[in-house]
Amino acid sequence: MTLRRRSRASGDCKTFRIMANRVFVAGASGVIGLPLCRLLVQDGWEVSGMTRSPGKVASLGALGVLPVLVDVFDAAALRAAILKARPEVIVHQLSDLPDGLDPAQMTEATVRNARIREVGTRHLLAAALDARTRRFIAQSIAFAYAPQPLPYVEDSPLNVAAPGRAGIAARGVASLERQVLEAPLQGIVLRFGRLYGPGTGVDHPPQGGPLHVEAAADAARRAMTHGRPGIYNIAQIDGTVDSRRAALELQWSADFRC
Repeated sequence: MTLRRRSRASGDCKTFRIMANRVFVAGASGVIGLPLCRLLVQDGWEVSGMTRSPGKVASLGALGVLPVLVDVFDAAALRAAILKARPEVIVHQLSDLPDGLDPAQMTEATVRNARIREVGTRHLLAAALDARTRRFIAQSIAFAYAPQPLPYVEDSPLNVAAPGRAGIAARGVASLERQVLEAPLQGIVLRFGRLYGPGTGVDHPPQGGPLHVEAAADAARRAMTHGRPGIYNIAQIDGTVDSRRAALELQWSADFRC
C-alpha cells in the first residue's frame, strides 16, 4: 500500500493516495458513514458500503461505493457479503438513533444501540475473521465515562454501574470495545465526542467534548492506516476529553472539514 500524507495541522481536504485496497464500511449511509465513504473513494479505496435501507442504496452508488444491502443481525447474510468483499479493513459505524436525537425516542434507541454494539459487533468480527480482515475500526463514544475529574483519558473507567439509560449505553460500549480489542486482528476503537454538523440536527458545537461529523470521518479514515491497536478519544478540546493520543498517533486534527 502506498500513502501520501498531508499536514495534520492544515485541516484541509487533500486526499491520501491508496493503491486499490478494499474496505467494508458498516453503517455507510449514516451521518459519519457518508462523508467517510466520500473520502475513501477520493483516496482510491475500493469501498463496499453496507446499509439495511433499500432507499439509501442509490445514494451510496452515486458516491462510487459498491452498495451492500444487509442487516447486521442476519449473521449468515453478513458473512457472505464480507467474504465476497474480501476487505483488508472493516469500519464499524453502525448505530440506531432517531433524527435529531429526539428525546422522546432515546430510551428505546439506547436499547437498540446497545444491541448493535454487542450482537452486531460480534457478527461483524466473526465475519472479519473468516475473511482474514487485517484491521477493524469501531465507533464508540467519549461520553460513557464514569464521573471523575476531567479531562477523560482513554484509561478512565466507563460508567457501567450507572442505572437507567446511562448504564445501558456504557455496558453496550464496554461490550463492543472488549470484543474489538480481544479479537485476533488489529482492533482500533474510536471514542467519538458529541456530534454536530450535517445530518446530526445540531449546527453548533455542544458542550462536553464536541466533534464535527467530518472530523469524525477523517479520524476513521486515518485509523485505517495509522496508529497502534487500542482506544483513541476523538473530540475537540474543551477540557472534557483528552484527544492527544489521536493527534500524535493518528495525526488527527479536530479542525478537519471537507
